[in-house]
Amino acid sequence: MGSQSEWKEVMNRAPEKEPDRQRYFMARCREIIEHRKQELGRELTFNDQTFGCQMNFKDSEKLNGILEEIGYVRTDSEKADFVYYNTCTVRENANIRVYGRLGTLKTYKKANPEMIIAMCGCMMQEPEEVEKVRNTFRFVDVVFGTHNIYKLAELLYRALSGKSRIFDVWDKAEEIIEDLPSDRKISFKAGVNIMFGCNNFCSYCIVPYVRGRERSRKPEDILEEVRKLAAEGVKEIMFLGQNVNSYGKTLKDPVTFADLLRMAEQVEGIERIRFMTSHPKDLSDELIEVMAASKKICRHLHLPVQSGSDRILKMMNRHYTKEQYLGLVEKLRKAVPDLSLTTDIIVGFPGETEEDIEETIDVVRKARYDSAFTFIYSRRSGTPAAKIEDNTPDRVIHDRFDRVLAVVNEVAKEQNAAMQGKTGLVLAEGIDEKDPSMLTGRLSNNNVVHFKADPSLIGQIVPVVLEEARGFYYIGRLEDA
Repeated sequence: MGSQSEWKEVMNRAPEKEPDRQRYFMARCREIIEHRKQELGRELTFNDQTFGCQMNFKDSEKLNGILEEIGYVRTDSEKADFVYYNTCTVRENANIRVYGRLGTLKTYKKANPEMIIAMCGCMMQEPEEVEKVRNTFRFVDVVFGTHNIYKLAELLYRALSGKSRIFDVWDKAEEIIEDLPSDRKISFKAGVNIMFGCNNFCSYCIVPYVRGRERSRKPEDILEEVRKLAAEGVKEIMFLGQNVNSYGKTLKDPVTFADLLRMAEQVEGIERIRFMTSHPKDLSDELIEVMAASKKICRHLHLPVQSGSDRILKMMNRHYTKEQYLGLVEKLRKAVPDLSLTTDIIVGFPGETEEDIEETIDVVRKARYDSAFTFIYSRRSGTPAAKIEDNTPDRVIHDRFDRVLAVVNEVAKEQNAAMQGKTGLVLAEGIDEKDPSMLTGRLSNNNVVHFKADPSLIGQIVPVVLEEARGFYYIGRLEDA
């Protein structure tokens, strides 16, 4: 749109300082979108496809907020005027899944040549994946990574102006850009980024390479966001970070994660505080004390163990032993008796033996997890573990996985049965997908409860009698019903 000289003039006028620069480009994009709406006689639509963790979904809220500010309207159909894939690359099948779906967009774009397709997120921080998109998926218009999510308006302006394909992937970012639009799908719950990146470099994990080194947000910025969310009616927040326990170490005036929780507790209107993920090596006594004394911090802790074998833990670069981990669990159970503990477990790490698996099963039995995300190891190129030779047959790895999962399910069933017959406070989150006459919600300990109630209770915290434990969830009834 417009001549080359007009485009250059717009670019030259753009402020250098953020977020003023992005607000400038939002306004320019809005002008273009309004013009196209008049031409087409309809709204322009966008569709978001997000893969991976809660950090990615939080990033998508920011992207969606920018798109809505520009003038796009969300649609559930990928036959939209703007479609983006916010990608995950933790496991290889995540990449395969993205490419499997991406091909469909080529057909849609043939029917609507003005359609803009973008790819962003963790997968796009891998140079080989960027080159694959550049050479094989030539219908993709815009590619950016995890460090410059906030630049969407500027990148989109270039795309809307008819410029050539745009590839803007950064190796790192120093600044954390605040005060840009964000769109939440749920009015009473919200995620709050407290930090970005990771310094742990577990040998199997690609995250530090695609998310960068740790950067903590200033506590005053976090608390300002929390207060704003409370004013909007949010009852539950979740602090998000790759390793929340190391929050504050990069700040000019260091603040501990326990300090941040204490401050967040003082915000009126916020009734529940969750956080993830916690690395065992950084979980402090101070944090345990804050959790034990708190009326708002939820009785749930996600504490990834990954393996119960000291040998494998060392190869994973996890910086703790089985004994240290179980000691931490014992300390947590003593301080917070009603704590629900969940974890991540990797089966099939290169070189893992039968003895190693038995050590992991032993940890599951002793730690008494309420649930566990159990995965088969996925080799990620660029990580140290990818270089370790392993000849273990797939059938052996799958057999070990099934055995670990069976114990996880057995223990979880026993843990959850202990709550049967008791009354718990449940945040009603929505209508049950399988039974529209019921609502679904979560206890403070993160366990799911299904119960008959009027939809008007959605967003409220209500007492529910847990009548029947069914593995990982409960069937309940309102206490007064």
